[in-house]
Amino acid sequence: MSRSVDYYFSVQSPWAFIGFPTFLAAAGRHGARINYKPVLLGELFAETGGMPLAKRHPVRQRYRLVELKRWREARGLDFHLAPAHWPFDPGLVDRMIIAAQLDGDDPAPLVARLGAGVWQRQENLADPTVLAAILAELGLPASLLEAADSDRARCIYQGNHDAALEADVFGSPSYVLDGEVFWGQDRLDFLESALASGRPPVTP
Repeated sequence: MSRSVDYYFSVQSPWAFIGFPTFLAAAGRHGARINYKPVLLGELFAETGGMPLAKRHPVRQRYRLVELKRWREARGLDFHLAPAHWPFDPGLVDRMIIAAQLDGDDPAPLVARLGAGVWQRQENLADPTVLAAILAELGLPASLLEAADSDRARCIYQGNHDAALEADVFGSPSYVLDGEVFWGQDRLDFLESALASGRPPVTP
């Protein structure tokens, strides 16, 4: 029987970008369905005791850069550590991903392209004209931008936040399998092992 993974993430997260190809490959190997759940990280941090990057101690900020450089090399990715248009308000782009799902589209190519837009191409994803160009590039309807501002998309976006808290999710990326949270793309080996073995979930 096919299993599903709830994928809580933000396009703003470099870790989500770094881990996405590896996550897709792992899910594909085990026939797992991905439930895409973009979340607003600022609100999630505020409710779970996390801190935005600018408010973290300089020691933590410096170590983050070290880890980004390590994983950039380990994953063979070329990306900017501090993109020109980052951070930005991700609400519209998050809801556009939701709108694509509502339209019946596979979100994976869009999520991958948006991640590249932030971290590699240094595009301003808060600009609707940039988003419209990306939709056109992928052959997706321009109407997804309008749908992103619909009450339904906003309701689902809030629902993702509420579901994240209910699932004990506090950061991006988080992968939830059978109620077990795997936080961070550096936990993908654990997630794949759980998918392969079919073991019961580890709980607190």
